[in-house]
Amino acid sequence: MEYKDYYKILGVEKSASDKEIKSAFRKLAKKYHPDLNQGDKKSQEKFKEINEAYEVLSDKDKRQKYDTFGSNYDFSQGTNFDPSQYGYTYTSGGSGGNFSDFFDLIFGRDSSKDRGFSKGSFGGFNMGDIFSDMTSSRSRKPQRKSYETEISLSLEEAYKGTEKKLKLNINSKSVDIDLKIPSGIGPSKKIKVKGEKYGVNGDILFKIKLIPNHNFTLDGLNLTSKVNIFPWDAALGKDLLVDTLNGKIKLKLPAGFKGGSKMRVAGRGFKDLKGKKGDLYIEFNIVNPQSLSQDQKDLYEKLRDLDK
Repeated sequence: MEYKDYYKILGVEKSASDKEIKSAFRKLAKKYHPDLNQGDKKSQEKFKEINEAYEVLSDKDKRQKYDTFGSNYDFSQGTNFDPSQYGYTYTSGGSGGNFSDFFDLIFGRDSSKDRGFSKGSFGGFNMGDIFSDMTSSRSRKPQRKSYETEISLSLEEAYKGTEKKLKLNINSKSVDIDLKIPSGIGPSKKIKVKGEKYGVNGDILFKIKLIPNHNFTLDGLNLTSKVNIFPWDAALGKDLLVDTLNGKIKLKLPAGFKGGSKMRVAGRGFKDLKGKKGDLYIEFNIVNPQSLSQDQKDLYEKLRDLDK
């Protein structure tokens, strides 16, 4: 007769707690359940063996009796043994149950009767939990997963809005996307696209990155630009054309303007997705021309002489 090492069958130590035994049984029962291994006789036999092991180890009295049997006799030389050598009289004849002759030898045939693999309780364990888990895993839709990538925009593109044709690689799959950029999208903002439209199970997120602009500095919704003026413009004043994100505007520079001073133009800064606009701050720097004509030199000399 084959000796059954129930602890080895469940993959637990002899000192395993009830919780550890239950967890091991649950894991193996899911793996070898006949519903998931139809036509696989080895899996079906393994499932019966797992059930038998759990029937014994989950029952306090049966476990104690099994442990006593194992400690009284030495089976280290092999799993096959003759029951008569240990004082047992046993005749194999099929108990009508689902457990082995070894189980019937220790616990009697009555203990193994009517032990079908149903959805009911088994050894104090609700087999319905396993059926429920398997059913839900079959019907459960694949979990949606978000994919995030970064897209670089110029300040003008972010301000006015635009469209981009993009090619992405998601899970080794090439995806072509026509992305519409809304007007007023700011840095670090995200545009969400439903991936199902492109055969992707999840949302595709585009995080906005703004390319540095040489003419404007962005701070929140406010913009700052720097404009160079000549000394005579600062002294006498001048009508200027100044760039903004929405075209050029006319400004009147007052006489006596000091270098480094700023002029605020309300509503000419950046804007958000709701249309709220910031302000434009223009910083004027006084610079000298790199080369002077003779007439300009003469005028500078006259100014210098007047200041004496």
